[in-house]
Amino acid sequence: MHAFESRFASWVVRTRIPIIVCCLILVGIAASGAQHLTMTSSYRVYFGAEDPYRVAFETLENTYTKDDSIMFVMSPKNGKVFTREFLPIVESLTEQGWQLPYSNRVDSITNFQHTEAEEDGLIVADLIKDSAQYSDAKLERVKVIALAEPELNKFLLADDARVTAVNVNVLLPGLDETKELPLVIKQARELVAEFKARYPQVDIHISGMTAMHNAVTEAAMSDMSVIAPISFGVMFILIAFLAGGVIGTVTTLFVFSMSVAGAMGISGHLGFPITPTGAGAPNIILTVAVANSVHILISYFHELREGLSKHKAIEESLRINLSPISLASVTTAIGFLTMNFSEAPPFQQMGTTVAIGVVISFFLSIMFLPAMLAILPTGRIREKSSQDNWVRWFGDFVIRRQRGLFWGMAIVIIGLVANVPRNEFNDLFLHYFGEEMEFRQATEFMQDNLTGLYTVHYSLESGESGGISEPEFLRLTHEFVEWWRAQPETEHVSSITDTMKRLNQNMHGDDKTMYKLPDSRELAAQYLLLYEMSLPYGLDLNNRINVDKSATRVVATLKATKITETLDITGRASRWLDDNAPKIGHGDGSGMVMMFTHLMRRNTITMVTGTTVALALISLVIIAALRSFKIGALSFITNLAPIGMGFGIWGMINGEVGMALSVVASMTFGIVVDDTVHFLSKYLRARREQGLPAEDAVRYAFNTVGRALIVTTIVLVAGFLVLAQSHFGMNSKMGLSVAIVIACALATVLLFLPPLLMKLDGRKADESMQAKETA
Repeated sequence: MHAFESRFASWVVRTRIPIIVCCLILVGIAASGAQHLTMTSSYRVYFGAEDPYRVAFETLENTYTKDDSIMFVMSPKNGKVFTREFLPIVESLTEQGWQLPYSNRVDSITNFQHTEAEEDGLIVADLIKDSAQYSDAKLERVKVIALAEPELNKFLLADDARVTAVNVNVLLPGLDETKELPLVIKQARELVAEFKARYPQVDIHISGMTAMHNAVTEAAMSDMSVIAPISFGVMFILIAFLAGGVIGTVTTLFVFSMSVAGAMGISGHLGFPITPTGAGAPNIILTVAVANSVHILISYFHELREGLSKHKAIEESLRINLSPISLASVTTAIGFLTMNFSEAPPFQQMGTTVAIGVVISFFLSIMFLPAMLAILPTGRIREKSSQDNWVRWFGDFVIRRQRGLFWGMAIVIIGLVANVPRNEFNDLFLHYFGEEMEFRQATEFMQDNLTGLYTVHYSLESGESGGISEPEFLRLTHEFVEWWRAQPETEHVSSITDTMKRLNQNMHGDDKTMYKLPDSRELAAQYLLLYEMSLPYGLDLNNRINVDKSATRVVATLKATKITETLDITGRASRWLDDNAPKIGHGDGSGMVMMFTHLMRRNTITMVTGTTVALALISLVIIAALRSFKIGALSFITNLAPIGMGFGIWGMINGEVGMALSVVASMTFGIVVDDTVHFLSKYLRARREQGLPAEDAVRYAFNTVGRALIVTTIVLVAGFLVLAQSHFGMNSKMGLSVAIVIACALATVLLFLPPLLMKLDGRKADESMQAKETA
């Protein structure tokens, strides 16, 4: 193996020009795929085409109407909605809502289709019209009606009548969402700006599912346009300061830039879209690519200071680093590839893209980087500095204090791991967006003052055409709606049964005692037909009943509930239907909240499998590469401990484990192995090639790779901390948690692994020496 490493190193130096040319050509070909990259903003990309909850929700949307909308939340600064000054503004915004691109329905308190009896007929008209002329009595009358109407209260009108909303349903053609969605949001923001300028006494916020889709896009664009350049800058400064001066910085810049370009290009060739999660891939790739280069550079400059010529220093650096870099790259790629166990395609695609980037950076680090160093001048070689002396002193300190460090670190590790149970399986979708984002601020205001964002949809099927008019079906639907309204997690429930009760009261001369469901199918069908024929264009009942009137839609709006709470209440709802309405066809509930809730639950389970596979494969690779089962078993401890420590710290500082953190164990396992691999490879080289005892082998490892481990950890932690600044919660939580795990990995490798090696491997060597002396 050592002969191969030497021959390979010599070959790279000899054929440096062809290697540089070939690398540039191959990376150029790979990077050409970037032209095929497309941005997607839809939350549906997180669900495979066969995902049962996505299929159920799309079936429901095809049966009724889509749930995408822009909610203009309006708050008069005097806290009074029902005034002659404010209601005309609501009327005007309602009218303007129809002018938004792709709008197909607009609902507000002003155009709510209020029904009243007129002799034997039925009057259906806007609840509020020309409100600037209303008397105080009429204002009070429409206020009472609106607050008493279940369709409005806690949906389009706050129950204290201080806030209202105009809801605009949007039906995007889906031909080019990169243009359609921004156009809608742009005009919505222009409309709000216009109204705020004209009516400074009113605050208007933009929320709704369409606004959420746009917020996802803006977060992804921010990551690529802001976070990525910051990462490049941080890497540039760190390499220049810690590793290789100008020459090292320039060559490393080539390596990580080409790694990112090649990986993203291949991602484009594979047809992967750029998703909010995938937008963090370039940052991860350049961070990992820099770590490979640092080991080559630090060893190269170390050999130059020892007096070797430039080419000999390159060859020696390659010789001693080829094996550990190869092993570290393989284990890192395995870790990211196991993200394909995730249930969410964006995580699968990001894992594959980063793994490709790791492989590209590996080949560039062992071929392109040395070849570039061979043709560039060495530059000024700094003398041995206090940094080198500090690393030597630290290595001696660890050897002197090995017993105390062993037991001290064991206690720290156990103590931190003991906090892992403090983590709770939970995710709040709104918290995916930074507090400074417009959408989160608007939605939190809406949740605090009006209604919720999370909805659960049911399509209740009667089993026959026109069956929704059957009294028994209406009764069971009404009881199901009332059950939902009685739950503490519920904010609002929308159902056709409220309309049927109102129509029954109207058709009995507005007798309040008749505010109940019709007692015959014929009457219910007649009321419904009369009502539908009176509705204006765009305000029909297609969002609540299907074409042949065999099924109706019930929508429950939830408060800001945790995943476990959502699973609990929807589970109770399904059991209620099974127990009380067995003849009604129904699903488990669908909608965005249900899709994500079940995805997170399944994703956590599958990623446990992924982490197990990563653990098994990486452990086998390490044992085979190091040719020692015992050392491989020791590495198992130091590789697993940082993940447990990281999740323990997370349990103390945050405690919420959602979809982003469900992939962290699998992803970081391949990264944290790098420190262990590099330290053990140098340790075993000293033991096998130089015949050094355990303590001196540890000292050799500290002197040769200690500084590189510290530098690469600083680089990795800095890179992932930059990612933690993302406005998209999945990326920011992932970045912070990975940074914590990597920092724990360095502490474990430098403070716990050496004492462990000296305690176990050193004991065996001492016993062997005593046996020889006795013989």
